[in-house]
Parts: sequence; C-alpha cells; structure tokens
Amino acid sequence: MTDLQNPADQPFGSNLVAMVTPMHPDGTISEPGVANLVDHLLTTGCDGIVVGGTTGESPTLTEAEAARLVRAVAAQSNNRARVVAGIGTYDTAVSIQRAREAEAAGADALLLVCPYYSRPTQAGVVAHCVAVADATELPVMLYDVPARAGIAMEAPTLIELAGHPRIRAVKDAKGDLFEAMSVMARTSLAYYCGIDELNLPYLACGASGVVSVVGNVVADRNAGLIRAVRSGDLHSARAIQGSLIPLVDAIMRTSQGAVMAKAALAELGIIPHATVRLPLVESPPPHLQRLADALATIAVPV
Repeated sequence: MTDLQNPADQPFGSNLVAMVTPMHPDGTISEPGVANLVDHLLTTGCDGIVVGGTTGESPTLTEAEAARLVRAVAAQSNNRARVVAGIGTYDTAVSIQRAREAEAAGADALLLVCPYYSRPTQAGVVAHCVAVADATELPVMLYDVPARAGIAMEAPTLIELAGHPRIRAVKDAKGDLFEAMSVMARTSLAYYCGIDELNLPYLACGASGVVSVVGNVVADRNAGLIRAVRSGDLHSARAIQGSLIPLVDAIMRTSQGAVMAKAALAELGIIPHATVRLPLVESPPPHLQRLADALATIAVPV
C-alpha cells in the first residue's frame, strides 16, 4: 500500500485507477500486458485497481474473462494494492454471480454500477444493490453514473443504502458536488471522484480519493494531487491539476476514455497494442496527435 491510504479508506485505497484491459490484436486478453500494466500502476503510486469496470470494457467481457482478470491482477499485485472488481450489470442475478466469482478470484472489494438500460425505480435500485451486497462478504463501492446508466442514484437512495454494513463508498460520476457534500455530511460513505476533470474540486470538498481513467498514465500525479489536498497545499494541488488539463482533455474528451487510455499506454510502450473490442474502435489520427501532444507535456516536472 502507499502512504496515501488512511485507515478509513482501506477497503478500496485512495488513488484508484480504472484499469484498461490489455488485448492482443485479435481481441483476446493479453495476460503479459495485464501483468506489465499492473506493475506500471503500482510503480506510479496506485493503491487501488478497478478491474473489469467500464474502462476495462466490461460490457464485452465474458464472465470467465472477468474472473480470470481479477485472478491475474490479484496475483500480480500481491497485496500491494486493493483489487476492486467491477461486477455490476442490469441483471441482478448475473451481478450476484459475478460478485461471487470475483470474491472467489481474490477481489478485495466490488464496484457496483447503477442498473443500466432497464431504468428501474429508485426502489428497484435499492433492492438490486442490497441483493448484490448481501451475496458476498466484500465491501461495496456504488457507481453512480447517470450518463451511462440512464438513471441516477438519487440522494435519498444513497442515504438509504449507506445503512447496509457492506456498502461503504460511492464512485461519483454524476458531477453534482453539492449533492455529494450533502450525502457525505449525512452518511459515512466514502466518496471517490469518477470524473477526471473534477478530481481537485471533489478532493477539496471531502472526497476520499479518485477512480481515474487518466491514472492509467499518470497515477503518480494523481497521488501528488491527493497528498497536496490532504496537507492543505492548494497551491500545489492547483498546479498539478493544471498540468494534467491537456492529457485529461485528450483522453476524456476525444474518442472515448478506454480507447484513448489504451492509445496512451501503447504510445508509452506500457502495453503492446491499443486494441479495443467492438463496438469501440481505435482512435483516428487527429485524436492520436492531440494525445501525443498532451503526453509530451507530462514529461515536464510540476
């Protein structure tokens, strides 16, 4: 574990990365690529790895692949970081099965997305999350991402779910800072920023850490950002966040986060290929040039 971690954050870590899933050109999972990427993340200060989340292309992973990924990452990290398995789907029974498989494969915690596409009521969201949390002994981080799920986890829903002993945190990709602060004030839920563009304001408002796509490339700068905020050094925190703007823009505001994070890692030689599975496609040349220009900026010390 890194020196970033506070006791309250131990189930998940503080500086989490939403890890991409390295693949061979034929679209099969590259286990050497997974091992190399995990080593890179640990070396650069990541203390929590989200495996098989959206950035890991979860919609196209089979149940067997998802479990194999958790097993591989857990073995490679060897207790040097928390392994958080993305197990959420729009089917409660499938999510329960994936949760149990992730637990058996060595996951330390679960990431449970709001049920997408089905658009259940808030009562349905609560029932879904409770059923999954009841299925294992692992701590659960809820994933509130209305842009992808089609619905949000509303504040009363989050407050109700906070009463479950294993529901411990929220990855917030909603972007409503006031709501986040309100829920934090009324519960013991640990909040994690799930929007790279807003890492600094979330941390400044009390978030426990980040779950970062851009962290695939710059977990070290995210670590520095968290340390700076925790020590009250907002001048340094703003400098770090400012240094990341070109890269955040290139990865998160062009083709798509998973696509561009893989392109960045391939450009840096950390993974051998930027292969993604359909319906994702690799980035066009203008986006790759924008990425290359942004990567050049991170070589400059903050």
